[in-house]
Amino acid sequence: MTEVIRLDQVSLHRRTQEEFSYDLKRTIFSVLEGKYRKPSRKLVLDRIDLTVGAGEKIGIIGSNGSGKSTLLKVICGILQPTQGVLRVRGDIAPLIELGAGFDPELSVRDNIILYGVMLGFSRQEMQERVESILDFAELRDCCYAPVKSLSSGMSARLGFAIATDVQPDILILDEVLSVGDEHFKHKCQARMNKLWNQHTTILVVSHGLPFIQESCERAIWLDKGQIRFMGSSQDTIDHYLEAVRESDAAELSI
Repeated sequence: MTEVIRLDQVSLHRRTQEEFSYDLKRTIFSVLEGKYRKPSRKLVLDRIDLTVGAGEKIGIIGSNGSGKSTLLKVICGILQPTQGVLRVRGDIAPLIELGAGFDPELSVRDNIILYGVMLGFSRQEMQERVESILDFAELRDCCYAPVKSLSSGMSARLGFAIATDVQPDILILDEVLSVGDEHFKHKCQARMNKLWNQHTTILVVSHGLPFIQESCERAIWLDKGQIRFMGSSQDTIDHYLEAVRESDAAELSI
C-alpha cells in the first residue's frame, strides 16, 4: 500500500492565554525587577507517530481537548509542528471549519474558484466546476452575492460542496457530516458514501462511535495529545469505552 501521510515524532506546543497577554511593557518591568519568567506553553500533540496508506479510512476518537482537531490541522498544513517530521503526498481537501478561508467581500462564484485554487486545482478546472457546485449547495440564486450575505448554514453547504466536488486524494473531516437541514444531510451522506467507495484517503474525527465502527477500517484514540491506542476500529473503540467507564467509576467512588 502506497504511503500518503507520515508523521514521525510530531509534537506541537501552543501558546497559552498568559503568553498572548504578555505585553512588552510588562515584560521589561518584570525583567528589571528580577521577576520575569517565560510564559508557559501547552503541549497539544506529544510525539505522534502515524502512517496512512492510500485509500485508507481512519477514524480519530477521544474526549474534547485531546488534540483530535489539532492533529488534522497539522496534517493539512494549517498548523506547523514544533518538532518532528510530517510528509503528505497528494491533494488535501480539509473539511475542518466549513466556510473558513472564504473572502466575505467576494461573490459566491469567485469564492468557489478561489477556494479550489487554494486546494491546488487550476482556475480553469474550478470555473468548469462552478455550476455543479452551485447546484449541489443549492446556491445558484446567490451566485453573484457576496459571501458575507450568506447565513452560516449556507456557507457551510458551500464549503462542503466545493471540498467534495473536487474529489481530492485526501479528505479530512472534522465533525462535519451533519450540514444543513434533513434534505441536505441526505445529499451529503450520499456524496460521502460515494467518496467512501472510491480510493480517496479519508481521516475523520467524530464522536459518533457507531459511524467510526461501521465506516473506518482503523481508528486512533487520542488522549492528552498522545496516541493511547491504534488498531481496528472495534478494538480502538473498546479500549476507549473501557477507559471512560473506569474514569466514571473512579469519579463516583470519590
